[in-house]
Amino acid sequence: MSGSSSSGRKSPMHSSVFQSKKSISFTEKAKDSLKKGHAGANQSRMGVSRNLIIVPEMKMTEKVNVASTKIIQVLDKNGVDVTPRPLYCADLHAAKPNKLLSSQEGLLSSDILASYSMYQNTMNRSTMGQFTRHRNNKYETLCRNRAGNDLYVERMMQTFNGAPKNKDVQCDKIILEDQGVMATAWDLYDSYNALELALAAKPSAVDSSSKANALSKDRDHTLPGSATDKTSETSSLMDLESVILTKVHEDEEDHADTIMKSDKFLQDLFFMERVLMENIFQPKLAAYRQLPVLKEPEPGEPEDVLEGEKVEEVEEVKKEEEEEIEISTEQSTIPANLERLWSFSCDLTKGLNVSSLAWNKTNPDLLAVGYGHFGFKEQRRGLACCWSIKNPMWPERVYPSPYGVTAVDFSIGTPNLLAVGYYNGTIAIYNVQSSSNVPVLDSSESPQKHVGPVWQLQWIEQDRGSTGDDKREFLVSISADGRISKWVIRKGLDSHDLMRLKRTTISSNKKGDKEKKGEALISRQAPGMCFAFHPKDTNIYLVGTEEGHIHKCSCSYNEQYLETYRRHKGPVYKVTWNPFCPDTFLSCSADWGIMVWQQEHLQPFLSFYPTTHVVYDVAWSPKSSYIFAAANESRVEIWDLQMSTLDPLIVNIANPGIKFTTVLFAKHTDCLLVGDSDGQVAVYELRNMPSASDSGRGDTINALLGCKSNQPG
Repeated sequence: MSGSSSSGRKSPMHSSVFQSKKSISFTEKAKDSLKKGHAGANQSRMGVSRNLIIVPEMKMTEKVNVASTKIIQVLDKNGVDVTPRPLYCADLHAAKPNKLLSSQEGLLSSDILASYSMYQNTMNRSTMGQFTRHRNNKYETLCRNRAGNDLYVERMMQTFNGAPKNKDVQCDKIILEDQGVMATAWDLYDSYNALELALAAKPSAVDSSSKANALSKDRDHTLPGSATDKTSETSSLMDLESVILTKVHEDEEDHADTIMKSDKFLQDLFFMERVLMENIFQPKLAAYRQLPVLKEPEPGEPEDVLEGEKVEEVEEVKKEEEEEIEISTEQSTIPANLERLWSFSCDLTKGLNVSSLAWNKTNPDLLAVGYGHFGFKEQRRGLACCWSIKNPMWPERVYPSPYGVTAVDFSIGTPNLLAVGYYNGTIAIYNVQSSSNVPVLDSSESPQKHVGPVWQLQWIEQDRGSTGDDKREFLVSISADGRISKWVIRKGLDSHDLMRLKRTTISSNKKGDKEKKGEALISRQAPGMCFAFHPKDTNIYLVGTEEGHIHKCSCSYNEQYLETYRRHKGPVYKVTWNPFCPDTFLSCSADWGIMVWQQEHLQPFLSFYPTTHVVYDVAWSPKSSYIFAAANESRVEIWDLQMSTLDPLIVNIANPGIKFTTVLFAKHTDCLLVGDSDGQVAVYELRNMPSASDSGRGDTINALLGCKSNQPG
């Protein structure tokens, strides 16, 4: 450091001003020593750079010669001039001042300007410092050597989730209490005899009250206080008795309601009703089952006499039967007739049309009846009922529906399943063993359901294997939408089409006939009305259509017919095979006609037009190949082809305003069931019917049809 002065002491009265500036700078050796001393601190990233500027205080009393001052420079550690310069310069052409502070008149400033720069060299002298420096050196070396080195590969890691933990929650303690009630034999006795005790106590209480009143009148003048006490005791006794009687009546009503609603009581009433109905209808049920009629015993007769009379009655019945067999040939002049036994009807079926009848395949006493209407404008509620021969007054099962029932049939393999077809195209299956009226399956949600009325349903068994031992059962339905569907029970009701009926046109092949223009068809589908499967070959079936045609079809073909029988001029309502002659079938139509066909011939062998009314139903007799029944609007006819092919054997006229709609023969008896438009199913007994030894053979009807076909005209 260098400086200059004019005197050793400053005087305030002196005219000249002495100014000195001191500059502190570092030599090269000092700089090196500073660098070496602070290198460790820089490497450990703990050093801090600081600049120290020392400016001595300067006192100004007068003007100073600027040229006589010396310049003070501030150098950094690299020897670069870092002397501060002023940011503002008044004269652009004047030289920049070399000092940070300048003196002016009247101003005081420091006379020494110094600058000092050094790094912080203080650090924690702990044992971890050396380890930290060593680790930092290794990290810097690693970063320099990592770039472009094949030993380092980047890859990703997946964090695994921690194992789940089970946590339990403890609830409040459940407090249990045991309570017991003991009832002795005397308690039970008093409970059952409470009513008797109350009734016995009632007159005694009345007597005691009357006696108490009399005594109170006698002692009114002498003991008024005691009389009032007696009256209060009597009133309290009567109140207690009234409470007991009220409680007993309430218990009796609750007990009666419990009994009436119990299943056991309802079952007992069910069987008791059957017993009463069989006693009431015993003569008619005996005639239906072809059993002798039992006479009612007179009151007062001993049991031994009754048993002896029963034995005598049985012997007399046997003798009468033998006599009837002997005299039957002599009574051939008595005409055959129908005797009405009873009718299945109730308030629920009143006014409904009987649309379908079906016997149960296992239980011959169980009959299914469908109630609905044939006309579109007449549609109302529908009903399906299961009637039993043991109770003709009320049905065993009732299945109501908002739509009319058009077809019913019982299953063959599972006789408790009843299939019901409705006018809206739905098919429902009910379980008659259950008392519920909800179907177990239906086709309302099926995409293959019918869109028109289901006119007929039938369960069919078909051979599955070549031997014929294994059989499968399926349900076949025909609808007005022109589809014949096959339904199978799996998870639900699944179906596929056996045949889609198409309209057919008649082409004239005669010479000289002019060609006619084709008729415009509203729909290409022909509505189906009925069908019948062959009794032996279930692969073959007949279909009656609304056009009046009968198509012979096969389950192997779903787009073409094997044969077509054209003779009817109106809708074919029923087609049925002869049970004894598999090649012969019967048909009826709205054109008033009934026709007998053979499947090898396209023209009918016999045609019947007895009336000018629509024929709704026909049925073959299960006991004779010649006899069949027909129901038209005005009457029921029984035909015997062996007796006559011109007139029916029996005719039963309907009541005014009533139409016959369906007929069905009983399986094991000589009875006929006839349904009408008023909801009644009448049971008729066939009497004085001609007997023939060969009536159940099919070759006789074939011979008869052959003879009729050979007749002229």
